[in-house]
Amino acid sequence: MKRVLLKLSGEALAGEKKMGFDEPTVTEVARQVKKLVDDGMQVGIVIGGGNFWRGRDSDSIDRTKADQIGMLATVMNCIYVSEIFRSVGMKTQVMTPFVCGAFTELFSKDRTLLCFEQGRVVFFAGGTGHPYFSTDTGTVLRAVEIEAEGILLAKAVDGVYDSDPKTNPAARKYQEVSIQEVIEKKLAVVDLTASMMCMEQKMPMYVFGLNEENSIVKAISGPFTGTRVTV
Repeated sequence: MKRVLLKLSGEALAGEKKMGFDEPTVTEVARQVKKLVDDGMQVGIVIGGGNFWRGRDSDSIDRTKADQIGMLATVMNCIYVSEIFRSVGMKTQVMTPFVCGAFTELFSKDRTLLCFEQGRVVFFAGGTGHPYFSTDTGTVLRAVEIEAEGILLAKAVDGVYDSDPKTNPAARKYQEVSIQEVIEKKLAVVDLTASMMCMEQKMPMYVFGLNEENSIVKAISGPFTGTRVTV
């Protein structure tokens, strides 16, 4: 693959603290992405906001406002992770679908492709810019727009299971599963809107555990131990 979109879980970046950032975890992510970039790969990144905000867990806040707070949480995450990437020697650009002062640049496909040509890692913050759409949907949307060859889903869980491995010790892990089966069995790889978009746009996904050694690099060059979601 020449161009990929990496989706990072906000919770996974928080490590065992569950909130905020765990810098060694983020630095390790940066080290792995740098290897991909040094090998000539173009990398876009989306980061969830769950290490700061889980607005859907509250009934006290209007859904639109809760989602707006979540979008801003992803902006904070991207700015922070972008700086860690720079500290290990990469060039980066943070883009948002809405004006964010001088902190970010407005997203456009043309600007993104120019950044890739310049060897930059591009962070897509702020989701789709609209409420009622998750960062899952934002991930697939950006992957399709930038013509990525696949989505790397780095999660706290090491792949796709037929049930929740946290509550079912007998849960079975898939080595490969079709997006149609994901939708039919409600396997919760990404939300339904994102799953349908992957199916319609034929966007494959590679699901793996962020905390496994060299998991991001292995998702590209192997041996891959997560789950391939085929289209």
